[in-house]
Amino acid sequence: MDMKPVASSNIQAVGYDESTETMRVQFNNSSVYEYHNIPLIVYNDFMQASSLGAYLNRNIRNNYSYEKIA
Repeated sequence: MDMKPVASSNIQAVGYDESTETMRVQFNNSSVYEYHNIPLIVYNDFMQASSLGAYLNRNIRNNYSYEKIA
């Protein structure tokens, strides 16, 4: 999965696989999480958010399953 660097105080890079609706988030502390069943529209909204961390906490973390992978 290609990871794109992002401008965020807490998130270093984000990747998305549309075929599996999986979003991968690498945080500045080097931990990596995969979020499952993320619709493309949610991913796009996330990437356009003024605060990626706030959007992740408000709209993704408690609404979609995820796992720590690194």
